Amino acid sequence: MLKNFMKNKKGAVGIGTLIIFIALVLVAAVAASVIINTAGKLQHKAAVVGQETTQQVASGLQVVKITGHSVDQYNLDKIAILVSPNIGDEIDLATTVVTFSTDDRKMSLLYDSSNASNGGKVRLSTANGTSDIFKYDDVYAIGAWPFEDPTYGQSDQDPNEKKFGIVVLQDMDNSVSGEHPTVNYGDKVLLAINIGNIVGENIGNRIRIQGEVVPEFGAPGIIDFTTPPVYANRVVALQ
Repeated sequence: MLKNFMKNKKGAVGIGTLIIFIALVLVAAVAASVIINTAGKLQHKAAVVGQETTQQVASGLQVVKITGHSVDQYNLDKIAILVSPNIGDEIDLATTVVTFSTDDRKMSLLYDSSNASNGGKVRLSTANGTSDIFKYDDVYAIGAWPFEDPTYGQSDQDPNEKKFGIVVLQDMDNSVSGEHPTVNYGDKVLLAINIGNIVGENIGNRIRIQGEVVPEFGAPGIIDFTTPPVYANRVVALQ
């Protein structure tokens, strides 16, 4: 009888050990599941942060050149800003802001996307390149200048509207069009600004102008120049 009792006791101890072992396995499984889920979330968050960081660092716009149009030796009425995107993601110019500041004023300009496909207030060049970036011509849709041109007699925009137009110089996939003109790496466009109409008067000589071309994300292009003492030619290199 004693021998049978000892056997039963050993069996009970074995079952208890097995229960404890199973409980430990279940706890470890739950802990592992929590760790795996947490690791997955952290990995996803790290990937998103990494992607956003890459967009901010690699993407953006660079100001390649700024050219002005003078009406005489002392007055500048238009500014054309040549911009090109960095090697990162594409840039939607509809969400891009152009800022300008002088000693006594500061302004922000937006792209007017209303009815852009049919012309609207700001027109896009329909073909790559143009013979005269400062020309306003509805027939050939070269003019992207939001202003009133006395040569052609076209009243195109309310002076109180702070807008810029776009002239396409290089766009291989025709993405710079419509309500959301988008530039990819290698594209080159001019931001057409009728500075005289927007400010209310033409820009004189020896005026310091600073600003930025600010995309939705990424590095902004820098605007920083001083107008020359005399506008010797109709087309003036500013930056």
